[in-house]
Amino acid sequence: MNREVTAIYVLWLREMKRFFRAKSRVIGTLGMPLFFMAFLGFGFRTSTVPGIPEGIDYITYLVPGIVGMTLLFSSTFAGISVLWDREFGFLKEIMVAPVSRISIVLGRTAGGATTSLLQGVLILLLSGLMGFSYPGLLGFLAAALFMLLISTTFISMGLIFASNMKDIHGFTLVMNFVVFPIFFLSGALFPVENLPLWVQPLSYADPLTYGVDGLRGVLTGVSSFPLMTDAVILTGFFLLLLVLGAWSFERSEST
Repeated sequence: MNREVTAIYVLWLREMKRFFRAKSRVIGTLGMPLFFMAFLGFGFRTSTVPGIPEGIDYITYLVPGIVGMTLLFSSTFAGISVLWDREFGFLKEIMVAPVSRISIVLGRTAGGATTSLLQGVLILLLSGLMGFSYPGLLGFLAAALFMLLISTTFISMGLIFASNMKDIHGFTLVMNFVVFPIFFLSGALFPVENLPLWVQPLSYADPLTYGVDGLRGVLTGVSSFPLMTDAVILTGFFLLLLVLGAWSFERSEST
């Protein structure tokens, strides 16, 4: 048991060191969410967007969606580290270690989730400069829980794709093709109810929909679903994708 915990900790620590040593990675990851928040938030600040409750301005509505976007992109692209490790031989060294595959997956997931959570918190803190009103301590803790669920869910999804691909450039192209529909269908920029009826079922099958809705509920007090519903559904997606990610990772490394 101690060996498994040590493996998880070492892989988590490795991801943390890589994150803090790559200053350009931090700046680059925060750049796009800040541009989205600034240009969309200020551009539509005085506009009336159908479906947004009265008393909620667009900046307040937008911030949870941009936090969700930050977590989505940083988490799914965390899978690229698997391809780098495979290319440079580090992954082979991990696989011969006397630890279970699930410990390796959990270690990578924990490291990626921590770095994604840090980026999400940074975006949330910077949103105050644009007029976003912060909730109390309880709201922050609840938001951190939803951010953790979002990041672990999409890290698991990224691991599924990375385990079934060999080319880093191909992974980047495929993930861009996947994450943008997930983002736009989630209600991050506008209410899901504004989408055509035939598109809405796709939104309800999108894990990020419940993550953004949960964040919006704990940060602004407005949500489309009960917070417990958001948490339960998102947890279900996380567990499903984690199992599939672990299975894909073990299968790819045994072939």
